[in-house]
Order: sequence, then C-alpha cells, then structure tokens
Amino acid sequence: MTMPSWRRLIPVAILLLGLALFLLLDCKRFVSFEMLSRHHVALAAWVAQNPMLASLLYFVVYALVVAFSLPIAALLTPIGGFLFGVWLGAGLSVIGATLGSVLLFLAARSALHDVFHRKAGATLARLEAGFRRDSFNYLLFLRLVPVFPFWLVNIVPALLGMRLGPYILATVIGIIPAAIVYASLGAGLGMVIERGEVPDLGIIFEWRILLPLLGLSLLALIPVVYSRLRPGPTSPR
Repeated sequence: MTMPSWRRLIPVAILLLGLALFLLLDCKRFVSFEMLSRHHVALAAWVAQNPMLASLLYFVVYALVVAFSLPIAALLTPIGGFLFGVWLGAGLSVIGATLGSVLLFLAARSALHDVFHRKAGATLARLEAGFRRDSFNYLLFLRLVPVFPFWLVNIVPALLGMRLGPYILATVIGIIPAAIVYASLGAGLGMVIERGEVPDLGIIFEWRILLPLLGLSLLALIPVVYSRLRPGPTSPR
C-alpha cells in the first residue's frame, strides 16, 4: 500500500519548521565565535573530561544542523577542530554532515521528487537521464567546489533520482578536503581567541586552498568527459 501524499510532506515540513524557528528566534547568536571566546576554557575542559559524550553530542548536533539547513554549519567544523583536534574534528564533521545530508536527501526525495517531475515534464526527464548516468562524478564535483550552497547540493540529487549509495559515497569523499581545511583552522582557534581576533572562514576561497580543490573537482569530471568523447563500438561488417 502506498503512503498518502500528504504524509510524504511531513519530514520536509518538520525540517522547514525547524529552520523557520531557528531564524525567527535568532538562535544563531548562541553559536558564534563571540560565544566561543567567552566560554572556550570551560568548554574545552568539559570536553577533556567527557570525550566520548562530547564527540557524540557534536556529531548529533552537526547532523541536525545539516538536516535542518541551519546557517551555522561552517562554524561547527572549526569548532570541532578546536575541541577535538584536526583529524578527529574533521572526521566527526564529515560523519555528521553526511548523516544530515542523507536525512535531507531522503526527505526531499520522498516529498518533492514526484511533484517536481509532474511540473517539469519532458525537459527534466532528459536532464535526469543525463545526471543519473554519471551522478557520482557530478555530485563529487559539486561537493568539492566550495561555491555551491550545501543545502542545495543535498536536495538537487534527490530531485534528479540519484541512488542513495552513490550519494553517500560522493558526499563523504567530496566534503573531506574542506573539512580538513576548516578543522585545521579551528585547531589554532585558542591562540586566535587569546589575541582577541576572529578566524577568517574565507580562507577556503584563497587561491592556495581553492586551486587544489578546483583541481580535484575537475578530476572528478574526467570520467564524464571520457565517456562522452569515447567512440562507440563499431558494428561488424
């Protein structure tokens, strides 16, 4: 028995409601570098005393932030580097971001895929066919280039019928480089706070960081270009 169409909207409605409440209540003020600078000593001490619980809470919070598309995800990865070090902080960020992305992907696919297709028609069908053929490489490209909104990249593959397995794999691989960069930035956050400064999150758009990411993203498209240029098999005479 198929699920009634209105029930499919429930997960998306919950995510949108959570985002609306976050914005209306201005909850972003509770997750900022200003708040971290005030409480960083006590927070670091608590994490040192409760490493397992702190790791679990950080991972869960990160997943929820990504699932609800809250505009603080870029702050969480440097905070993870500060609290847990570069590698553990980056690892927890990647796992949390991937889980949150999967939750949003599944919600969007359940609620919006059929509606989107009915509205878009044949043009979308052709676009979907092209995307599905090399969906892993396309998504990996979008993940590696840090200029596309993360929430949008979570939703578009769901609308274009991408399978869950390749979506998860491309997400994990694609967000690792930026996670390491931001976690490395966060690892030195203590010294930045002591100097009374604010870390520069725009570091990822500096050419020394951006160029390698662009290079990786172009490598992800090489199989797509090759498959398009490769001549088809010749028929026997």
